[in-house]
Amino acid sequence: MPQLNILVGTMYGGALDVAEQVKPLFEAAGFDVSIAEQPTLDDVTSDEGISLFVISTTGSGDYPGNFVPFVRSLNDKSPSLASLRYGLIALGDSSYADTFCGAGRQLDALLEEHGAHRLGERLEIDAMETFMADDAAVPWVETWIDEQQLKGA
Repeated sequence: MPQLNILVGTMYGGALDVAEQVKPLFEAAGFDVSIAEQPTLDDVTSDEGISLFVISTTGSGDYPGNFVPFVRSLNDKSPSLASLRYGLIALGDSSYADTFCGAGRQLDALLEEHGAHRLGERLEIDAMETFMADDAAVPWVETWIDEQQLKGA
């Protein structure tokens, strides 16, 4: 059974709610799923499985507090993530214009710098347009699962 790690960066629980809502979709597709609310490098340095990051933006495009140690560790240890295959769901508020989904965009760039391979496009969910983030995340995940299975992920 393939492994899927969902790594959550959340300030008020919205990203965790999305993770919990999409978990059953992955389980139905045959994945063994774990949700990391305090992600560490160990969650992404395994050669097996894929990861899904679900991250909200806080402040002026900043990472949520629970996600800062993960990013610091990634910057300090600078591991190769060449074997990491991942998807990314970024939550934000477009009324913050330049910093909309800033944490997700920064994370995407950081993972790429370390050699990780994003599978598919990043989903950006705007709180100004979507009251319940899982309303956008669930159909995206269903399509993402189908696309990745077609690619043999």
